[in-house]
Amino acid sequence: MTIELDGQAVTAYLGETVATVLFAAGSAQTRTTVSGAPRGVYCGMGVCFECLVVVDGVPNTRACMTWVRDGMRVSHQAGLGAAPQ
Repeated sequence: MTIELDGQAVTAYLGETVATVLFAAGSAQTRTTVSGAPRGVYCGMGVCFECLVVVDGVPNTRACMTWVRDGMRVSHQAGLGAAPQ
């Protein structure tokens, strides 16, 4: 399947998490904090909330706990993420 990562088409496979696709695409970073410090996958099991990304316009989505699906749009999150519209 294909997902969009920061506007670029990326191949993903059934059963992968967003975090797995990020690693495969060469990106260990998932977001930056409000102060600009980089963050990435830490615990890998949804406890620490360090791996937050924006999925289909929804900020603060845990990359390690979100299964990929065809056509999904994922982007690295800056700060607190966008406010819901």
